[in-house]
Amino acid sequence: MRRALGILLSSLLLFLSPAAFAEEEIIPPQWPVPDYVSCLLEVASGEVGYEEGEHGRTKYGEWAGDPYCQWCAEFQCWCVDQVDRRYGTSLLTNVYPRYSGSNEGRAWFITAGRYVIRKGEVENWGYEWLKGASTHISSGDYIPQPGDWVFFTWTSDDDTDHVALVEYCTRDTETGEVLIHVIEGNKPSAVARDVYELNYSRILGYGTVHDVADITMRLGNRGEKVRELQRKLVYVGLLDPQYENGTYGNATAEAVRTLQSMSGLRPYGIANMAAQEALDRLVDEKYRDDPATWTVVPDDD
Repeated sequence: MRRALGILLSSLLLFLSPAAFAEEEIIPPQWPVPDYVSCLLEVASGEVGYEEGEHGRTKYGEWAGDPYCQWCAEFQCWCVDQVDRRYGTSLLTNVYPRYSGSNEGRAWFITAGRYVIRKGEVENWGYEWLKGASTHISSGDYIPQPGDWVFFTWTSDDDTDHVALVEYCTRDTETGEVLIHVIEGNKPSAVARDVYELNYSRILGYGTVHDVADITMRLGNRGEKVRELQRKLVYVGLLDPQYENGTYGNATAEAVRTLQSMSGLRPYGIANMAAQEALDRLVDEKYRDDPATWTVVPDDD
């Protein structure tokens, strides 16, 4: 199952036309590409050219339980399942979602703490920011990585209508424009490769392989980001451990209000960027002063 990054990028070059070599350069991934992503791209690549049958029947829809469904999500989930079957991994429902309905995949990634919006607010949550950044995410700030899922809308609302698998990204050497190269099902009746501009207005966001962004949290939110927030609040003594449950309830909101008051912030009870930065400072201070974290250096004699 081992796949070297150099081998992955070299194989991707085979898919670029001679003209593309002169105009585009592959952007090296910012984070290591896991072996399972290389395997997933290998499976998906092998499906390019597959066409749906009569009345839209596909093996991907059949696998998912509806042979005649609109099958972009089913294709990607099927590919993940194939990696699990071939390599003994447990990716489906753990690293990637299994879903069919609109918005279910995006909701799964949000709960898992691995969703990056292209711009604006995440509905029912708030603004996001890339880890280490001092401002909220704007269009073009995040360059998707191999194995990420791209969520699209074809309408004016925020419902997800399509999903594609990121293979790699390139930069136009003349204009600097970043292009996302994907493999996608139901395009419009086959598995195919396509290319999208990074700032394409129909891109809503990305389900990511890596945890690359933080998000504003409020009453009612649930998921890994909430659990991480609660873990920190417990560590600094602002939240009772019994409430470290992944649900942003009244106890968590009250703990955040206390944190904000202590830090000179308005006590909204909403864990925005300023509140989370203040919490991280408290965690760092406690960690430095915690005897349990001190390193014992043995005497030379």
